[in-house]
Amino acid sequence: MRLHMERFDDFTLLQRYGWRFLTKMSFFIFLMLFYFALCTLTVAAEVANNSFVAQQSHWEKLVARDEDFAGRASEVGRTQAFLEFLAPGSIVFREGPTDAIERYSDDAYAAERELELNWKAHYVDVSRDGDLGLSAGPMIIYSESGQDSYNHLISIWKNSDAQWELMADIVVPIPGFLSLEVSPNWSDTLPLFEETIDPILVLNDLTTQEGLRAADDRFGQSINFRGGQRALLRYGLENTRVYLPGMGPAVGAEEASSVYGAFLDSQLLTTNPISLSYSGGYLSTSREMGFTYGIMTEDTEILDERFRASYMRLWRFNRDNEWRIAVEVLSPF
Repeated sequence: MRLHMERFDDFTLLQRYGWRFLTKMSFFIFLMLFYFALCTLTVAAEVANNSFVAQQSHWEKLVARDEDFAGRASEVGRTQAFLEFLAPGSIVFREGPTDAIERYSDDAYAAERELELNWKAHYVDVSRDGDLGLSAGPMIIYSESGQDSYNHLISIWKNSDAQWELMADIVVPIPGFLSLEVSPNWSDTLPLFEETIDPILVLNDLTTQEGLRAADDRFGQSINFRGGQRALLRYGLENTRVYLPGMGPAVGAEEASSVYGAFLDSQLLTTNPISLSYSGGYLSTSREMGFTYGIMTEDTEILDERFRASYMRLWRFNRDNEWRIAVEVLSPF
């Protein structure tokens, strides 16, 4: 027995049910799709909000830890405080990076270690997993002669076993007076989180230690090709920060790049390129933040006059799938 197979297509639907039915069905499908999209956006927003809440908790703990560090230095002295807070393998910058624990344990540097100091963070940043962070702010080194020196202190922290430990420390001198009446503000850090790639998308071939080092190399090459200002515009975040000798922190892509370019122009002959000697770095476990450090050197045959500086960079992986500079620090020697 042969069954009659009725042709069932758009024309048949129109004949049998008319336009009214199809309009209702189309509207129903539209509502379902709209509801699905709304639910997706709501879940994504909730995930992002929860992520920011977790990061704020990490941020607050690092703020407290930095304050404890400064307080401890006042109580037991600089040397003992540093030895208590320094992480294994940590570095300080004295004409380039050097082992921090060895430096603070060597009697040859006793005079340096006896100088009292005090500092206060005005800016703090942390990784999504809360294992890597940065604090920055004014520091005063007190002298028995009364010739106190004022500086920016920028520190990299690593969270090990639920305790923040000091991983790297760099000082940038500032002439004149810097007030310690400052405090970090969460609202200053939040815009950088918003520039950073979504946690679901962060796992790729670029978010590796090798990818981070490659970004560091590209930035040095870009300085030679574009100049300091355009290089930082290209590789800095919109909310990038720059700490340089003789001036306050420059914040924001336009201001930071302008100051950075002017500083390098004042230090380098226009015909001389620079080279970066990468010394090391660290990638956060969440892989959206890392830091690099080393030495920037002017390539010139006049060795006594060449520009040399320790550099330290905090990087964030942004929404365009690129490593971008969040904080740039240069300390000439």
